[in-house]
Amino acid sequence: MNDDDIPFDDQPTPSESAESLKALDELFLIAGQFATRAAYADLLHFIARFRMYSPFNAMLVHTQLPGATYVATPKRWGQQYRRTIRPGARPITILQPKGPVLFVFDVSDTTPLPDALPLPPSVTDPFAILCGTENGELDKTIDNAKRDGVRVHQCEFGSQQAGQIETVNTRDVFHVPDDPYFKGKREPVTVRYELLLNSRQPREEQYATLVHELGHLYCGHLGSPNQKHWPDRRKLDRQVEECEAESISYLVCTRSGIETPSAEYLAGYLGEGGRMPPISLETVIKMTGLIQRMGQSRLPLRKSSTEE
Repeated sequence: MNDDDIPFDDQPTPSESAESLKALDELFLIAGQFATRAAYADLLHFIARFRMYSPFNAMLVHTQLPGATYVATPKRWGQQYRRTIRPGARPITILQPKGPVLFVFDVSDTTPLPDALPLPPSVTDPFAILCGTENGELDKTIDNAKRDGVRVHQCEFGSQQAGQIETVNTRDVFHVPDDPYFKGKREPVTVRYELLLNSRQPREEQYATLVHELGHLYCGHLGSPNQKHWPDRRKLDRQVEECEAESISYLVCTRSGIETPSAEYLAGYLGEGGRMPPISLETVIKMTGLIQRMGQSRLPLRKSSTEE
């Protein structure tokens, strides 16, 4: 792996606690950088279109250089694009999973070498809107949700009902197959949550609803059986809960190139002027990365309580 091949990984690790989430949220609260609805909407739009890095790193780029369009390390600019960094250019600091921080530069801070070719559309127009369709993300996410005890039912509802998630008390279990990340036989996963989707809706809208409801779960709105996996943030204001869940739905769907009504729904929360409700920006960004990965590939099973 070279210094540019950054894994798409924002998954909270067992060492990350509620205190670490609170620390970054307090920092943003003090700075007041995204306290207004307009500033928050701009941040979400940037993260949604800035697909070359993870949601968390996209947030860091926007925080340091709001006008950035495409960033890369000096090594990549030189080797892949035959461009050099302009003297005096300001580096942007992002995180490198399982390694030190990485310094990147925006395309506006580079100049072409004599043998440089014209920049490709991925650099000149990285924010191009991808109006694609659901391509297996729905089924993969449903399968990955089983590791957290989420049972999804696709039922026929009226047009005004999209979906919902609730905590249940059952003795039902998922016999989730073993995976190469762990050795030995895995314990069955108890069904803790029932999530309903409207099967009458197109798959794209079902996916947006699924992500929204999982956003409620992983933001801790229903509590948490293990805060090493996601926080327990019950009894929040309803407006806070809905804004967090819809922010995640918009970010995940847009970054995946899936066209859904989530942007319209989110506009309902951000359309008015004034200040943002006291959401946890850190939680929104981290769980966006988690749920997006759930739609891309199979995730490792959670460790049982006896192994943590």
